[in-house]
Amino acid sequence: MPLPNSPFPVAAIAHRVRSAQNVGAMLRTADAAGLAHLYLTGFTPTPEHPSVHKTALGAEDFVPWSHHDDAVALIRRLQAEGWTVVALEQTSAPRPLASFAAPDFPLAFVVGNEVEGVSPDVLAACDAAVEIEQFGQKHSLNVSVAFGIAAYDFVRRYRALSAQQT
Repeated sequence: MPLPNSPFPVAAIAHRVRSAQNVGAMLRTADAAGLAHLYLTGFTPTPEHPSVHKTALGAEDFVPWSHHDDAVALIRRLQAEGWTVVALEQTSAPRPLASFAAPDFPLAFVVGNEVEGVSPDVLAACDAAVEIEQFGQKHSLNVSVAFGIAAYDFVRRYRALSAQQT
C-alpha cells in the first residue's frame, strides 16, 4: 500500500528534534530508503530552515513532508487511517528492533528529541516501542543514525513480506 511517489508504506515522525542538520540528514535518508512521508512535529525545524536545506541537499524536494504542532493528534489520525505507529525509544521493557515481530503496514515510526527522546505522551500514543540494541558504554545513537537504521529495517521487513505474498 505505498503512497504516490513512494515505493514503500513506511513513514516517520520526527518529534521535537532540535538539530536542523539532523532533520536534513533524515530527509536524505528518507529519500534513499523510499519512505512515504516525513512528519515533523513540535519545534522540529522544517526544510525552510537554511541548515535543513543545506544538509538535505535537495531531498526535501522529493520526500513528502509536513509539519504538525501536535504529535499525539497526528498519531491518532494516522492510526485511524490504518497505520501502525511504533516509537523508537529505550524503555523499561525493552523490545529489540531486531526481534520485533513483523509489524503491520502501513507503518510510521517515531524518533524523538536528541537529549530527552520520545516524550511520555507520544510514547503512550504509539502502538509499540522498540529499541536498537547497543553494546557500548554510551547506550545512545545520534537521532539521524537511529532514524536510518529503523528506516531501512522497516523497509526491509516490508519488502520481505511483499516477496512472500507473490
